[in-house]
Order: sequence, then structure tokens, then C-alpha cells
Amino acid sequence: MKKQTFYILDVFTGQKYTGNQLAVFRDAAGITVGEMQQIAREINFSETTFILSEKPNNGSYDVRIFTPKEEVPFAGHPTLGTAFLIRSELLGGQAEKVNLNLKVGQIPVTFAGDGSGEMKQKEPVFGARHDRRILAEVLGLDIAEVDAHLPIQEVSTGLPFFIVPLNSLQALKKAKVDLEKYYHLIAHTQAKGILVFTREPREPGEDLAVRVFVDYFGVPEDPATGSANGCLAGYLAEHKVLGSGEVDVTVGQGHEIGRPSKLRLRAQKLPGGIDVFVGGRAVIVARGELL
Repeated sequence: MKKQTFYILDVFTGQKYTGNQLAVFRDAAGITVGEMQQIAREINFSETTFILSEKPNNGSYDVRIFTPKEEVPFAGHPTLGTAFLIRSELLGGQAEKVNLNLKVGQIPVTFAGDGSGEMKQKEPVFGARHDRRILAEVLGLDIAEVDAHLPIQEVSTGLPFFIVPLNSLQALKKAKVDLEKYYHLIAHTQAKGILVFTREPREPGEDLAVRVFVDYFGVPEDPATGSANGCLAGYLAEHKVLGSGEVDVTVGQGHEIGRPSKLRLRAQKLPGGIDVFVGGRAVIVARGELL
């Protein structure tokens, strides 16, 4: 394997050393799938991405995404961060749109004048609903701390998550996954990750507070999860949680693990389905070489 150039980025933040860490390999054509998995395990970020060629394939870049444990068809912060890296390092920082070919299909990322990006995710698919008591036990919460007026539901825009509404910021901060009960639950479900949210924000400028637990993928808690928040955006629109089928909110995530992040969620419920957009910023932290 030839020497490989890679970058470290922080995603869903405008400041270094916050947000969600991402490693991006710039020209990975010579890396085998097995080596990609070994590299992702070595780096041990929630995801590592591999741009298969610096030349676009019919106007879109082929990219693969790996967690420390396995390849995934889609993930949000790797999509936004990889598109940001392509725009910055391969396209001179001027492109208004970067398309990525992922396992889930093509995902477009559009950039604003300030450098922030927004990905259009796949239309949400709404799956099974689950009992409040079971998820309360998995999360170490009292059943009264789980919102009884909204469903606990599996939702996917490419990667399925449980969406769990909580009644307060205190309950959100208290949540702690019971691994035995967690693995018993996900043995029978498509969703493996759990997003909990509350309409009580942590700080000014945020509308919702979120935490995401993804032990199945080797990441106990994720600092900023674009895929799960895309599922949340679709859920908010589908169930008119904020009063209508239109969603435009800022979400705070990652505070509990010292990596504060901000994500902008937009969604609109239309006669033919729900459009979902997740956006934010990214910064390049380092550039290195794999020997």
C-alpha cells in the first residue's frame, strides 16, 4: 500500500477541538476494504472515510464510510466533513455543491457563502414503535421521564435510529445506557443507535438538546450525529412535534462528553413525502501521512 494522505476534521462546529472528529483519506484507490477497516479501528474515531479517487465519477465522488467495527451505508458528519474536505482541498474552496456516492446512494451537499454545508438526506422511513418502559430501562430512566405524548419509533434516512422523546434536560443529562438491556433490545430491531431529545435546550441559540448512543458501532456516545439528527428532523415533521410539518431548528449535542456541537435541521412534510436537510460547519485540524 502506498503512502496515504489523510486529514483530521472537526465537524458540526466552527471551532477546533469541538464537534465530531473525522479522519478522511484523500486518494484511497490502493487501500483494500480490509485495510480500510483496520485503519478505521486504528484511528478509532466514530467514523473514518475514504475518497476512492480524486477525480469525480459522473460529477460525484465515490466515498466509503467505516466505524471502528464495520462499514456503514451512510453517516451524517462523515458526509458533511468529507464534502467540506473535497471542496476545500480538491476544488479550491469555491464549489457551491459537492455530490458524494455512498452505499446508500448519492447525497448532495450544498455550501453557503460562509462555508457552511447542508446535506439533503434520503426520505425518512418510519419503522416500528416501542414501549416506553423498555426504553426507559435501557436508558436508566424512570418511565415518567419519557414523553408519553410522542411515540418512541425507529426512523431511517439511510441508517436507522430509535428516536426517544424525553420530558426534560435533566432526564437527558441523566440517561446512561444499560448495555445488557441495550444489546437484548437491538438483537431484535433494525435500529442499533439511540437518539434521545428534549425540547428544553442547553443554552441560548439552541432549540433542542440531543444525545446519541451507538455502542453497537464501537462508540458509546457520539458528539454530533448527522444521520440520527436527520431521522429526528423527519420525526419532528411527521408527528408535527413543533406544531407543523415544517422544521427549522438548531440542535445542541456533545456537551456531556466535552465536544459541544451544533447542527441545523430542516424538514418539510409534503404530499409526496418528507424532505430532510442537515447542516453545519467543519474545520480542518491536521494533515498527515499513513506510512
